[in-house]
Amino acid sequence: MSDEAKTAPTPAPQVAKPLGMRKNGKQWHMPKKAFRPTAGLKSYERRTQERALTSQMKAKEKEMKDEKEEVRKQRIQALKDKRARKEERERYEKMAETMHKKRVERLKRKEKRNKLINS
Repeated sequence: MSDEAKTAPTPAPQVAKPLGMRKNGKQWHMPKKAFRPTAGLKSYERRTQERALTSQMKAKEKEMKDEKEEVRKQRIQALKDKRARKEERERYEKMAETMHKKRVERLKRKEKRNKLINS
């Protein structure tokens, strides 16, 4: 025989201790545990600590969402500015087709002055 077979003890299976007959006669039901209303309660310090952690986490989430929204708004604003510049350039090109070049330049300068005054 080998030494390994002799030295390795086989664990005995855990046998549940019979509880006997239930008083109400419903042996098919699982036995209930005692009612302990204070078992799940936490201390005040632990509750306040958890609240502080959740508030920190929510603040960080809000900060991240705000940053993401700011990036999104900047991208949208850049698109709007780009489209406005393109429209203005096309408008001036269309004016240049019918008008003299120097007159278009004068109108550009005049419109820029008006924009500065109005904004």
